[in-house]
Amino acid sequence: MNEKQDPDVPTSISVLGATGSVGDSTLDLIATSEKKFDVVALTAHSNVAKLAQAARSNQARIAVVADESKYLDLKEALSGSGIACAAGDNAVIEAAEQPVDCVVAAIVGAAGLRPSLAAARQAKRLALANKECLVSAGELFVQEIKAAGTALLPVDSEHAAIHQVLDGRRIEDVSTVTITASGGPFRTWSAEKIQNAQSAQALKHPNWSMGAKITVDSATLMNKGLELIEAFHLFPVSVDQLKVVVHPQSIIHCLVAFCDGSVVAQLANPDMRTPIAYSLAWPHRMHAPTKPLDLVELATLTFEEPDEVRFPALRISKYALRTGGSAPNILNAANECAVSAFLEGRIGFQDIPATVEHCLDKSDARGLFKSAADIDDVLEIDNQARQLARDVMGLSANVSD
Repeated sequence: MNEKQDPDVPTSISVLGATGSVGDSTLDLIATSEKKFDVVALTAHSNVAKLAQAARSNQARIAVVADESKYLDLKEALSGSGIACAAGDNAVIEAAEQPVDCVVAAIVGAAGLRPSLAAARQAKRLALANKECLVSAGELFVQEIKAAGTALLPVDSEHAAIHQVLDGRRIEDVSTVTITASGGPFRTWSAEKIQNAQSAQALKHPNWSMGAKITVDSATLMNKGLELIEAFHLFPVSVDQLKVVVHPQSIIHCLVAFCDGSVVAQLANPDMRTPIAYSLAWPHRMHAPTKPLDLVELATLTFEEPDEVRFPALRISKYALRTGGSAPNILNAANECAVSAFLEGRIGFQDIPATVEHCLDKSDARGLFKSAADIDDVLEIDNQARQLARDVMGLSANVSD
């Protein structure tokens, strides 16, 4: 299914998670693309008003809300539009199964696993923004992608950058692949000050505008650990070839070193519309209404080694990557649960990586690191890890995760 599409023919597209930050940026690009896209399906978790508005403005054929209790609200909001509507998890999967040229998979968390997998089996191109597909179910997901012949385009800025640098190059010539980290809002903070960090401070990212969960992950540096795991599954490189460097300006998104000593980097202003545009138009390019990069105005680009003492999440995630099996799945589930507890004010900032590490230790002792046989296995291990995280934090099962 990797045939190159005529850039003059509208691309049929569905957006799973249309009301989140990636969905917003995707629809912004579609709106400014001079009718180069034909929107088929849009989905959301529960934001009916925003979903209905997006469906109407993009003339979508179907809109789906995952929360079944919101069905009548969605039906009323779309009354007279001619847009079909549905609700529930199965309806989201059915939307993902609509035959289209491209699916943007941007549902956050484990809830995005089944819809993204359904999309991977039928779409010509999958623009993947759901980390869990690769972190929690990397081996299974990549197998499905290869079996379907679907072109997989990563939406994360770092992985989109790597894809651009490696596209058409011999992987045998690659020495190392380095992804960059902004360092987050606590990059210059002392360990003592970080210990007392509050959620409002963690949500003030210096460069990027993102959802709450990923913004906290950026503050702990867990996002870089998750991105290393994603890169391992996305690209044919070894664990030892993957590196992280802190780059506070977030202008260089990856650096690929080759065997002859050359280093090729991808640069762009920190705007998610750039990597999304790359995934939507590949193997061509499309205009994105982003600020042009002016290196003279920037003047200085700096780099630092990541501090795995002040930010242990990076060290912990590297351990999960090297361990393999279900360790990354447990890492991700425990982190999601801990981040939710932190945002609710129920645990401290440094309790996030501590909870994840304790969950990994306990999971190892219980023999939970074995590889998952299928998606049902992945989700069962995910559930066990979440319960274990709640136990570690001493929280009841009603903590949001």
